[in-house]
Amino acid sequence: MTLQGGGAVLEMRAISKAFPGVVALDGVDFHLRAGEVHVLLGENGAGKSTLMKILSGAYGRDAGEIVLDGQPVIISSPRDAQVLGIATMYQELSLVPQLTVAENILLGHEPARAGVINRAKLRESARRALQDVGLDVDPDRRVDRLGIAEQQMVEVAKALFRRARVLVMDEPTSALTAREIQRLFDVIRRVTASGVAVVYISHRMRELAEIGTRVTVLRDGRAVGTFPLSDISFDALIRLMANREVRDHFPRRRRAPGNELLRLEHLSAVSGVHDVSLTVRQGEIVGLAGLLGAGRTELARVVFGADPSSGGRVLMHGREITPKTPRDAIAAGIGLLPEDRKRQGLVLALSVCENIGLPSLARWSRLGIVSDRREWAAAERWVTDLRIKTPSVAERVVRLSGGTQQKVVLARWLAADARLLVMDEPTRGVDVGAKVEIYELMNRLTDAGAGILMISSELPEVLGMSDRIYVMRHGRIQAELDATAATEERVLQAALGLAS
Repeated sequence: MTLQGGGAVLEMRAISKAFPGVVALDGVDFHLRAGEVHVLLGENGAGKSTLMKILSGAYGRDAGEIVLDGQPVIISSPRDAQVLGIATMYQELSLVPQLTVAENILLGHEPARAGVINRAKLRESARRALQDVGLDVDPDRRVDRLGIAEQQMVEVAKALFRRARVLVMDEPTSALTAREIQRLFDVIRRVTASGVAVVYISHRMRELAEIGTRVTVLRDGRAVGTFPLSDISFDALIRLMANREVRDHFPRRRRAPGNELLRLEHLSAVSGVHDVSLTVRQGEIVGLAGLLGAGRTELARVVFGADPSSGGRVLMHGREITPKTPRDAIAAGIGLLPEDRKRQGLVLALSVCENIGLPSLARWSRLGIVSDRREWAAAERWVTDLRIKTPSVAERVVRLSGGTQQKVVLARWLAADARLLVMDEPTRGVDVGAKVEIYELMNRLTDAGAGILMISSELPEVLGMSDRIYVMRHGRIQAELDATAATEERVLQAALGLAS
């Protein structure tokens, strides 16, 4: 897609920002045109979030200036940004789940007289805002009863109601299906056609050419270039982001699988798993591919004891352990990195130390009292060993980047002596550099004798990291492929039920 951007609506000139011991931004220039989708790319720690937090008023800048419509502006708070027409959509949406769609859109701007809200005007204003984004939902419906894609569109409608001229979208498609992504893209096209400028942050490279106009790449707190997306290849973008070649993304490793670690025999569950049999050996990465809804996540939850099985067996080291609860799975040496790490894998309000220690508290306790010293020492060991980027193990997990959060989940299971890791979308929502670090950790684990069952919707990842590949379709194993002979075409054929 080639949208023609209008005149410059926003300029961030020579923006610098430092934190204790870290220069987050060093003289960054970023220019945004009216009606364009400007992609902001960079690895975790490159400065994307800091730059956008300065624009949104969450952080102050140390140097540089922000110019809107040719006039310098001061943005000292999120309120300042809102008044200037700058809206930010984070991965964790700002909607209030218990309120209705209309109440969320007009929150703080309710039509009222003598302190009494005019419900009819509230609904009508919300209905017009929803029409602007092409969303047909009841304004009186509670937000927590909408799907994530519909919630995002409500967030866009809310921004437009507040007359936003600049809309920042941070990883907007990370939890969406392919159909929902296209629906969101339709909304973005509708918004930019009206002159709104969109800053689009994503690590999903294949989306960028479809929705983006230009791209600015950040690396180590500096802008390394701005390009029309039609003039630059994905490989070139990755080299700019990570200063490495694409072929280096999947690090080579010694492939020497050992004894059988996990065996599933005719495993079934009412959640959508049907007669699944597979094996994972020590030192092996087994990929689990399939289309959305194929039953892969459901299988992972059954193996971990989060959902009950209705038939079949789970064996570890040849011994049946068929877990009824996660506690059973953990005791057998199984750990799960869930698809949604923020909601299912971590307690965001707790520290790095507390998150790492959760499954191991009994081992670090005496007479029911947890030894803080042992917990702290274990956390520091794994933070050092996995090179987790955090100021301290006391840092709250919510403050860490997506790739760093994923390492904390991994550290939790290593601290608990897990020998089999079920990794559901292990690199979702993390940048190229963080992906490589996670791949290297996976290789280290398998070199040490662990086994990994990796669920991934990214076929290059499945092909690049797996020793063997199972393909699921409608809750069943459709095919088993040796990774050396597997291709994207063969995996897709099996996922679609077209394999001969």
